[in-house]
Amino acid sequence: MKVLIDINVILDVLCGRAEFLEASSRVWKYCEINKLSGVISALSVPNIVYILRKELDPDKTKEIIDRILLIFEVAELKAEDLRKAAEMKTADYEDAIQMCCADRINADFIVTRNIRDFVSSPVPAVKPSELLDRI
Repeated sequence: MKVLIDINVILDVLCGRAEFLEASSRVWKYCEINKLSGVISALSVPNIVYILRKELDPDKTKEIIDRILLIFEVAELKAEDLRKAAEMKTADYEDAIQMCCADRINADFIVTRNIRDFVSSPVPAVKPSELLDRI
């Protein structure tokens, strides 16, 4: 099963967000052991570094990026994704890019805690715990 992992699931693990850590960590683990084919958008990596910038020095930034790249495939960002996302006229352009990317790579699901922002997605969105129930 191929899944596009949304940034909030990545941040749950990196930031140790207690409420979401167990399910998000299990999704990471399943990607790590190839029980799931986990993909993140190339857009997610600089956004993660930007969000965590106050807590990261260059060595820690490299460590986090290396860890992410070891576990997840990175789907390149294409101009067509940007165009299609703009045409979707959703409230969150970044989420629209994720939707377009997930569709282009033929993902089975988008894994996110933010289901409501993905209602117009051609690829169904599920919470980490819901994905775990489907495996």
